[in-house]
Amino acid sequence: MEGFENRIEYFERLVADNPDNPTGLLALANEYGKAERYDDEAAALERYVATHEDEGNAYGRLGSVLDRLGRRDEARTAYERGIRQAEKHGHSGMAEDLRGALAELGGHV
Repeated sequence: MEGFENRIEYFERLVADNPDNPTGLLALANEYGKAERYDDEAAALERYVATHEDEGNAYGRLGSVLDRLGRRDEARTAYERGIRQAEKHGHSGMAEDLRGALAELGGHV
């Protein structure tokens, strides 16, 4: 776990120094996920999608972690937004993957 904590600290400092750094936010979310800090992972992903144009992938990751946390309505919203973004950017395969995840939640496809 120590390796995760060191990387988490590194990316937390990076994001603190440059709060709009998209790579830093995504990397921080990844490290939180590896350390099973799912609330923190969700918060980092929410911050990322709130401030950056995403093509769908971050919404899928956000939907997955929100579902894991039992926040199903928020997960559904994340998947729906991800589908729209993926389609907007021509990523039909990603849109289909997100539709599948949404269907597993029992959402509208």
